Amino acid sequence: MSVARLAIATHNAHKVGEIGAILADLIPGLAAEDLASAKDLNAPSPVEDGISFEDNALIKARALAVSSGLPAIADDSGIAVDVMGGAPGIFSALWSGRHGADSENLDLLLAQMADIPDEHRGASFVCAAALVTPAGEEVVVLGRQPGRLTREPAGGGGFGYDPIFVAEGESVTNAELEPARKNEISHRGLAFRALAPHVAAVLGG
Repeated sequence: MSVARLAIATHNAHKVGEIGAILADLIPGLAAEDLASAKDLNAPSPVEDGISFEDNALIKARALAVSSGLPAIADDSGIAVDVMGGAPGIFSALWSGRHGADSENLDLLLAQMADIPDEHRGASFVCAAALVTPAGEEVVVLGRQPGRLTREPAGGGGFGYDPIFVAEGESVTNAELEPARKNEISHRGLAFRALAPHVAAVLGG
């Protein structure tokens, strides 16, 4: 298979690693050197002013496809808490007021949920994954991982809200799961597995 370079619209090294691992299992011949992050490409970050995960994923993928001249993939993801009406949602990464402040975001959400009984601590991780080509082809898919919030962080893996989220059917947090297991059941894994055939087609597979 002839594999072209693929741009990933994130500056987050954790996401690059997760997405690369997911796609490598699904697209034969895709190697780490075939992937270029927005950071690698010195690409500017667009204003994410969409009102949904799908909107923001497409905004990022479109901007990177234009600036890089490469097929670009992007995701927009977050945690949606049932009793909070789906919040933090698209604002998950800046819930505490500063983008990407993982520990502050996590601590604030736990404080807001402190008085909520266990039976009402349902939540879902949500991920929209988008592919945009320089020619203007666009695909966006959605992955959702249902589960519940814990009362204390646990585990040293993952990132974001992983230490306080236990997926449905699991007994430990996402941050305590082996990376391969997390990728198998996560919202990002589900979304990018659905997107992978479209990526493979664009790359010539």
